[in-house]
Amino acid sequence: MSDKKTDDLKEKIMAESLEEEKAEKEMEDSISQEIDEVEQKVLDLEKEVANLKDMHLRKAAELENMRKRVQRERIQIFEDAKAGALEDFLPISDDLIRTIDAAAGLEIEKGFKTGIEMVSKKFEEVLTKHGVKRIDQTNVPFDVNLHDAMLRQPSPDDKVGSDMVIQVLESGYRIGERTIKHAKVIVSE
Repeated sequence: MSDKKTDDLKEKIMAESLEEEKAEKEMEDSISQEIDEVEQKVLDLEKEVANLKDMHLRKAAELENMRKRVQRERIQIFEDAKAGALEDFLPISDDLIRTIDAAAGLEIEKGFKTGIEMVSKKFEEVLTKHGVKRIDQTNVPFDVNLHDAMLRQPSPDDKVGSDMVIQVLESGYRIGERTIKHAKVIVSE
């Protein structure tokens, strides 16, 4: 009987051992499954963080681009307003210059002539202060960005080539690289 008891005891121990191994295996599987789920959640969260960082960087870049665009638009609006205001005064400056040129051959009271010259000089100073440059050069190549050709005629000098400005009928004006009034010119053939 002792062998039977021993065998029963061994069987019982083995059954308990198998149950413990099975329980451990189930626990390990459960823990492994939980670890896999946690790792998957971590991966998903890392992807979400990466997407949020990317979206944040894109929004920051978009905001910076918008700031730059608004700044450029403000500068352009200011430059347009400045050019528009100065353009309204350019005919007055031209008239003063024409008056001085016409008075050169006439006997006019010296004080009156000096006054007109002073006003013209002040106009020139204001235009210079605001970066306005006169376009009134002759013997330069015709440039559609600077000149309006009013007439084409043969050059009085054979040394002057074709498409050269030979006479300025009315001065033009520029602010920086922007032409606010084209010079009216006669161009050589």
